[in-house]
Amino acid sequence: MRRSKWMACTMAFVLTTGLVGCSSNTDKPAPAASAISPATASAAPVVPQGPTKFSISLRTLNFDYVEKAANLNEDKWVKELEKKTNTDLDIRLVPHADFEKKMVQMFATGDIPDVVQAGASTSGKELAGSVQAGVFLELNDLIKQYAPNLVKTIPQAAWDEVTLNGKIYAIPEYISQPSRRATWVREDLMQKAGITKDPKTVDEYLDMLRAFKKIGVEHPFMGRQDFKYADIFFGAYDVYPYLSQFEVVDGKVQPKFFDSENMQKALQTYKTMFDEGLIHKEFATINPTNFKNIILSGKAGMWEMNAQELLQWQTQLKQAVPDAKIKIIPSPIGPDGKGGGYLYSSGARSYLINAKTAKDKIPGILKFFEWQTSEEADKWFDLTLPTEPKTDAEVSEQRYLSGFLHMVKDDAFRKQILNTTQDGKDLLKTFETVLPIEGRGGLEFDPILEAMQKNPDIAPLSDTAPAVLLTHMVKMVYGKEPISDWPKVIEEWKSKGGNDALKAANELYQKRSGIKLRGPEAQKWK
Repeated sequence: MRRSKWMACTMAFVLTTGLVGCSSNTDKPAPAASAISPATASAAPVVPQGPTKFSISLRTLNFDYVEKAANLNEDKWVKELEKKTNTDLDIRLVPHADFEKKMVQMFATGDIPDVVQAGASTSGKELAGSVQAGVFLELNDLIKQYAPNLVKTIPQAAWDEVTLNGKIYAIPEYISQPSRRATWVREDLMQKAGITKDPKTVDEYLDMLRAFKKIGVEHPFMGRQDFKYADIFFGAYDVYPYLSQFEVVDGKVQPKFFDSENMQKALQTYKTMFDEGLIHKEFATINPTNFKNIILSGKAGMWEMNAQELLQWQTQLKQAVPDAKIKIIPSPIGPDGKGGGYLYSSGARSYLINAKTAKDKIPGILKFFEWQTSEEADKWFDLTLPTEPKTDAEVSEQRYLSGFLHMVKDDAFRKQILNTTQDGKDLLKTFETVLPIEGRGGLEFDPILEAMQKNPDIAPLSDTAPAVLLTHMVKMVYGKEPISDWPKVIEEWKSKGGNDALKAANELYQKRSGIKLRGPEAQKWK
């Protein structure tokens, strides 16, 4: 649950006596990373000669290899990583499904490791106001002194995500291609159904799904709980109900789901799929594991996923369906001729250093992350294992080494791996041609609006609609409520704190304060 600024300060004060109090975000722009001021020589801690021993919390991220490991600290690849970085890691795993809950518990108990992995922003829900409360170190001078190559490698936009009041509080993993999610289709099923060209409009997509059903595909479109990785038709109508999806209409800021006409069209699209058996009948309860298992068993025709994972899914799918072939196609377009997934921020995960960490550990910790951005690291993480894994176990291990243990990298795609095969080079072309011209941007408020912190039912997440909306969205698709009642849903959202959120959003917009812009279309609202 998101907490108010007062609650965050209170919690941090109890847990971290002597730390500074909460600060508020200002409209001052973050300084360029290259402008980090040099640290004073007198402040430099003594660097230990042996391995730097430090603890680090890492989200399991649904990685099979990680979640099945008996003790990740004894893993051979962790041991090898420690040798290469002169470190002794104490990895503390945080369950993916309960990440936010477990993180809040961490801060509540005060058992905080030396390094904490979080989301892209310093104001993320999982951090519970701890950055503003002074729980973590300011890194500007320390990075300049001990890990200057981080500044050279990581794009400025990613540093901006972890900067508060001009102070850098984390080392960011970055994303060079913000249009990260893509529309995946079974090309072999398209050929079997006699579909000779890629669909473009929503109606053409529905016709393709109907053709899949006609040839016996069990789930033409694979749905998933909360519409996660199953929301591409909201993108066609530009009504994503997410954290970064505010827009300016007639000079006023509002969430995109206020566009009742297009929201109802999007919901009707899903209801049509439900009524015609084109989407899994139990999509509202399909968890990530079942979602993937159903697809890899060969029972789905179309779905959404991060583009970089295509080759791994292809390998796994072929074990069940040897002739299967997946391809990425342009996402369905709506009335404005555009579409695509919501645009990601320039940062992915981030790594914060506990302010109570022993000073002599800081240089080694920073050098650990600096090494991760080196060419040597890229080759070790990406090319040590076969780049064309053949079995589930090989795929799992390859993903673990290149995707999980490689903590600071370009998380859009792994160029080293893709360049080793023709299929990989073809996927790189998708990143260059398909994804850059699609995707929905918007306005995002960071830190999250206080009215939403007080009323979590109205607060969206990065890719999940507010709880008060989700309930109605599912009921409308299932035919339990009329889609024409969407204006009433908007009024309910307003009555539960939405009006206060709108007031604050417009005040901040007028000041041009606390706002992040996602995508080129949002630049007009500067």
